[in-house]
Amino acid sequence: MTGVPARGAVPWLFGSAAQRDTPRPTARAAGPVLPEAVLFDRDGTLVADVPYNGDPERVEPMPSAREAVAAVRARGVPVGVVSNQSGVARGLLTYRQVDAVRRRVEDLLGPFEVWAVCPHGPDDGCRCRKPAPGLVLAACDRLGVRARHTVVIGDIGTDLAAARAAGARGVLVPTPVTRPAEIADADRVADDLLGAVRLVLGPEPVGEGSDVVTAGGRR
Repeated sequence: MTGVPARGAVPWLFGSAAQRDTPRPTARAAGPVLPEAVLFDRDGTLVADVPYNGDPERVEPMPSAREAVAAVRARGVPVGVVSNQSGVARGLLTYRQVDAVRRRVEDLLGPFEVWAVCPHGPDDGCRCRKPAPGLVLAACDRLGVRARHTVVIGDIGTDLAAARAAGARGVLVPTPVTRPAEIADADRVADDLLGAVRLVLGPEPVGEGSDVVTAGGRR
């Protein structure tokens, strides 16, 4: 029934983070206050957007994804993924395929402490499908961090809307599919993932080539 949450309409959770106390990052002396976690959208942000992809061989990292995620890890900040996968509800993907793609992403980019995945369709009435806050809140709960001290990085407006709904901060990294209105509505915009990480972590270098990284903002 449209608008009514289906029974068991909860996100799928993967990853190494358990329900435990996670040390929260603290600011260095005279340095920026770091977020307690950084959550990345998957398709179009970490990896190229292949619609309803269940084939690990088709996973291709987005430019600077490896460097950006590594830079966050290097500062001791937990990383996670929040991803809508309506292909499951549409009968185009299985749990095993979603997990196989997840494992391939981690082969290429390293382990993420939590994955929160919404397997529902847009009419299922769940509370986890972005732009709803459920994925962000579930990931924060699993990590033991506070949503208001968490950053979500994504490529479309629903990623940032989910962040806002959860009380988190958002950074938009536009791609050709990002609508101009989504860019105009974003509080923070970066040219690429390294630029987004620089906004999140502060002005310290984030890796090789960081001197040429540019980060945009809302104008």
